Amino acid sequence: MKKKLTYIDLFAGCGGLSLGLHQAGWKGVFAVEKSPDAFKTLEYNLINNKNHFDWPKWLPKKALEINSVLENYISNLEKLKGKVTMIAGGPPCQGFSMAGKRNEFDLRNDLINSYINFVKIVEPKIIFFENVKGFTMEFKKNKEKGIAYSSQVTQKLDDAGYFVKGQLVNFGDYGVPQKRTRFILVGIKKNLKNASQEKAESFFDSLKGNRFEFLKEKGLNIQTNLQDAISDLFKGNGLKETPDFPSFQSGIYGKEKGNYQKLMREGVENTIADSHRFPKHSSIIIERFKNILEETKDRRNLNISKLIQEKYSIKKRTVIPLNSIDKTPTITTLPDDYIHYSEPRILTVREYARIQSFPDWYQFQGKYTTGGKLRTQEVPRYTQIGNAIPPLFSEQSGLILKQLI
Repeated sequence: MKKKLTYIDLFAGCGGLSLGLHQAGWKGVFAVEKSPDAFKTLEYNLINNKNHFDWPKWLPKKALEINSVLENYISNLEKLKGKVTMIAGGPPCQGFSMAGKRNEFDLRNDLINSYINFVKIVEPKIIFFENVKGFTMEFKKNKEKGIAYSSQVTQKLDDAGYFVKGQLVNFGDYGVPQKRTRFILVGIKKNLKNASQEKAESFFDSLKGNRFEFLKEKGLNIQTNLQDAISDLFKGNGLKETPDFPSFQSGIYGKEKGNYQKLMREGVENTIADSHRFPKHSSIIIERFKNILEETKDRRNLNISKLIQEKYSIKKRTVIPLNSIDKTPTITTLPDDYIHYSEPRILTVREYARIQSFPDWYQFQGKYTTGGKLRTQEVPRYTQIGNAIPPLFSEQSGLILKQLI
């Protein structure tokens, strides 16, 4: 019998990486995620529903912060030394994000060191690490002048005994219906049989080479666009009361159009899609959206022009009317950054999930949105999805990572 391939998911979020690894045949040991909202989603789907983790008795099944795990369970972690195949995950990276204000002194950036300490204690055979594109940018104020953060991390992991290779990958090239470029890093323990720098580097070539076959088996292709992903979720299909929020209306499923939708809807019997709750736009907003959609017919997937901003006195920095026949731009955690391509509204949580390749059986927990000061504490459904790794990509990675062992 083949030995089970196990992993620990650090900064697990709502489970996009874990779901993909689950589908690729990996077994989770446990996941560390500090947001109670995101953890609830992970727990509901992967811990309770799929029984995907062999959760150890010594670790509570709840939202935990990585440094408190390192502090309180160090002796338990030391017992795992050499027994876990992989440590996966990507530390939150708002300090490097291109979408926010980049700040190398953002405290969240220091979580990278916590990640590295975790690796040093557990000594997995391989490492899989994901972060935003900005992670490869140089920080000018840095003491090691002009060294990109990614090179520092690569160096630290090299010192910790791993052959490491990192590069930028666009998930849109792997069948995900959005253009989303992220920094992916893979490491292999130097003392493993057949381990080498070339082997670490081969991950990216194998991933690229395998994608056509992988997608073909699922009946998919690389070109999947927004319409392929969400055209069965129109508001025009009809409305029903939202099960978990009765004062809101949810959309009912339209006819399945194409294999991507078929795959996403596999195993779902309901007439209402989970988390497909429509926002309550005022008549003024609906009218404005209608006009913007009309006026941007030839200019989609781009921020609205200064002219349109002034015309409708829009103060928001980003408003992007989406293009049905293209992949979406990278979706952020702010749903009001986008206007649906043919209905005068923002996208629903379920449409967000489809763009990120979460199947419809995957149910999101917690609030839909949040605002004001709570933005820094709460991780509502849109944010959980906006921060996730698309499961369709992590499944492909999981298959190639198996070959590295």
